[in-house]
Amino acid sequence: MAQTSPDHKARPPFLSRPGVRRFIPFVLITAVALVFIFENRTSVEIRLLVPLVTMPLWGALLIAWGLGMLACFFTVRRRSNRHSRRPG
Repeated sequence: MAQTSPDHKARPPFLSRPGVRRFIPFVLITAVALVFIFENRTSVEIRLLVPLVTMPLWGALLIAWGLGMLACFFTVRRRSNRHSRRPG
């Protein structure tokens, strides 16, 4: 059986970790968005600059959601890289 030494630091509870606390809203919003996307199954006409395309509404919503996620990923990644640089 392993003994804990007095200098051993206890790990913080799972839900109080900063990475987990930032991830929870993302998971909740994504779940609600995906339910909304897949509940809209009717076909719609969408104009893509010039062509007129008929496709299921869930497909168009899923494409828009994916593009939004990509934009968010690149924005957050760029911002965190900018702050991690140290002037030298």
